[in-house]
Amino acid sequence: VYYGRDRLGRRSLLKSNTHEGGITVSSVCSGPTTASWAEVEADGIYVIHLGNTSESTGNVERRITWPETKDPYDSLSFSPFSWPPSGLEVPRLSLATPAVNGLLVNLRNALTIRVLDVPTPPAQNSTPAKVAILFSGGLDCTLLARIMDDILPQDQDIDLLNVAFENPRVLKAAAAREPTTGGPYSLCPDRVTGLATYAELQRVCPGRTWRFVSIDVSYMETVSHRPQLTTLIYPHNTEMDLSIACALYFAARGIGTIRSGPSDDSRPYSSPARVLISGLGADELFAGYTRHTTAFARGGFQGLSDELELDYARLGKRNLGRDDRVISHWGREVRYPYLDEDFLRWTLRLPLWEKCGFGQPSVSLSVPSQNTDDPLLEPSKKLLRLLSWKLGMKSAATEKKRAIQFGARSAKMETGRTKGTEVLS
Repeated sequence: VYYGRDRLGRRSLLKSNTHEGGITVSSVCSGPTTASWAEVEADGIYVIHLGNTSESTGNVERRITWPETKDPYDSLSFSPFSWPPSGLEVPRLSLATPAVNGLLVNLRNALTIRVLDVPTPPAQNSTPAKVAILFSGGLDCTLLARIMDDILPQDQDIDLLNVAFENPRVLKAAAAREPTTGGPYSLCPDRVTGLATYAELQRVCPGRTWRFVSIDVSYMETVSHRPQLTTLIYPHNTEMDLSIACALYFAARGIGTIRSGPSDDSRPYSSPARVLISGLGADELFAGYTRHTTAFARGGFQGLSDELELDYARLGKRNLGRDDRVISHWGREVRYPYLDEDFLRWTLRLPLWEKCGFGQPSVSLSVPSQNTDDPLLEPSKKLLRLLSWKLGMKSAATEKKRAIQFGARSAKMETGRTKGTEVLS
């Protein structure tokens, strides 16, 4: 029997060994009560010879590693960090940098094979949207949405799935400062950003029907789904795992409300899209996390390179299997354009200073950013920001990184000092 995950670990696969020497391989597990479940490593193809068993050793298993290549990028590996030519200043990233156009070409290719020619769901002659985007309004997902507009036919709608949670702890703290209006969801950071970016998409791409789906999740509903979520994320079992998975779980369900116009009443809506697009991978490739800024401040480009390599290497183990389980629970498939293998090969070949703007001289504040090839943008993920700016999404290009569990407010719902690393009780 042969089994394994792709070399990035984009799909879930779990394994459980029984006391009798048997083995179970499954996309999901039977629950956290069976502690023998573990995620299959994304480090090759595993082979079990079912005939080679004994009472003492059980099934004999071996691993076939991925083939070695002369070029580390062909095997989707980080190569040793190399400095720019001695004595040369790191070139500034600007709209004129060739990598900006390279990013557009390669990201469009990665998106095209994931969103074009998606079949209509069974028993439906047509559907208002075949593809939806997990949409916080942030840079990564907005850039994907903007490029999708150039790929899909204009008569294909695109659903933007935006999730917000009723968080009693946050609401209590806010009420102590000043009375709030608009309900518990309207002030969620991702709802505010999502609506602003939705409006920008409508201005820049007016020929497309963009459907902003407000997915509001009450505290009671969150609590009622917690046992199901705990089972789905296992063997991941921390508070952080749960809060991230919770946001993805309800977003992927796709049930919320929409408005035909700003002044119209909202009405119930369930997205028919079976393909969901995620911006995961952009932060790990283009230095989008706060810890990347810290790594550069402490260790320069070498420190940043080491941190990026660590993040990239643990994507399959830390995020992708867990996320795949909670999203596919609803019969939908998540696709990751930033983790397309050809896109990765192109990205991994880029020097660090063409991905982000760390270590580059600051832009003169006296030069209006709208009238220069060098807009004033923060250094994290600067290449993505430049492309977003070039494609007209200037507000999205300036958005700061915000973790999904804090943007949607699915984290730390109860008062206390619970840490993300704490094991679920």
